Amino acid sequence: MKIEDALLTKNPCYKTGRKIEVKGLMLHSVGCTQPHAMAFVRSWNSPDYERACVHGFIDAETGVVYQTLPWAHRGWHGASGPNGSVNNTHIGVEMCESGSLKYTHGATFECSNPDEAKTMAKRTFDSAVELFAYLCKKYRLDPLEDGVIISHKEGHDRGVASGHVDPEHLWTQLSMPLSMDVFRKAVKAKLDSGDVYCDEYPTHLQAKDLADLPEEAIVEKVGPLFTADHRAYGVMAAVSMAQFILESAYGKSELAQNANNCFGMKKTLSGNCWGGSAWDGESFYTKKTTEEYKVGEISIITADFRKYPCVEASIADHSAYLLGAKNGDKLRYEGIAELTDYHDVAQCIKDGGYATSSTYVEKLCRIIEKWDLTRFNFVDRDFVV
Repeated sequence: MKIEDALLTKNPCYKTGRKIEVKGLMLHSVGCTQPHAMAFVRSWNSPDYERACVHGFIDAETGVVYQTLPWAHRGWHGASGPNGSVNNTHIGVEMCESGSLKYTHGATFECSNPDEAKTMAKRTFDSAVELFAYLCKKYRLDPLEDGVIISHKEGHDRGVASGHVDPEHLWTQLSMPLSMDVFRKAVKAKLDSGDVYCDEYPTHLQAKDLADLPEEAIVEKVGPLFTADHRAYGVMAAVSMAQFILESAYGKSELAQNANNCFGMKKTLSGNCWGGSAWDGESFYTKKTTEEYKVGEISIITADFRKYPCVEASIADHSAYLLGAKNGDKLRYEGIAELTDYHDVAQCIKDGGYATSSTYVEKLCRIIEKWDLTRFNFVDRDFVV
């Protein structure tokens, strides 16, 4: 499976920046004669496109997945019904359709080339199986559990989505032996096979690779990783980088070197209940650490810390935590993605209880200014295709 980065950074949904705790996945079909995913990306990546925003499109000619929203970002793909909105719980993915279809009334279509249409429909089906298996693994979802994997039609039947009939209408009218039950079983089989892989972290940078590098070289090496994370999650790169430097001593701390944990993320944090966590829920590293629960009083404790497969996973989990961690019903770091001044972002992190040091904000700001880390902040430029 190949996933291309095509985030709709100009779409109002992306800019809203709301996150969800992922509880399921919804499969859509575009309902129009357009096999090319990039046609939708170009059209939807506009500040004026307020009608919809999904997490991804599957190209009908290649099977390539074009990711258009961060997975744990709240999309506008299913609308709502009398029982709520699927947008609050599910990732939504659209399958593109053959150009040989001609819609005549509602979801009814004519087909000038059935063989081509079936080939494309099977191609998008197979890619969706791989993608959904990957997402089930990522979010620890059971594809056969009731309500986890649903279609837009099933969402409407459940009262949590608008009145659409996709994608079942596509398979039925093309006389294909496909259904949502077949799809869910295929996802389960793929998951059980153990052959579920997606290279989510392109460099797989190991903290050990930083051990012998000078500080300046480390800043330049990891900077692009934080820019990419800022783009995907909305958490300011300059502040995240400063935390990386402070918390992990430029990736050279014991915790970073042995667990790729660059932010001091403990095993237990806010009940571990936020969407998009990059931690596998199991791997950890135990070490002694210092805490300043009262100003001037330093305590030494032994704690379990999260262990990650690479530095990028540590960065992603850090951002997911800042966006989704709660204190009761209230977000710990509410509004952090909307802040534009690094002093304010650092203060938001301190106020939310991330660190116990009384000088945490000042330390972060000094690091940002020393290395001019604001140059790594993601700037929303024109989308290039």
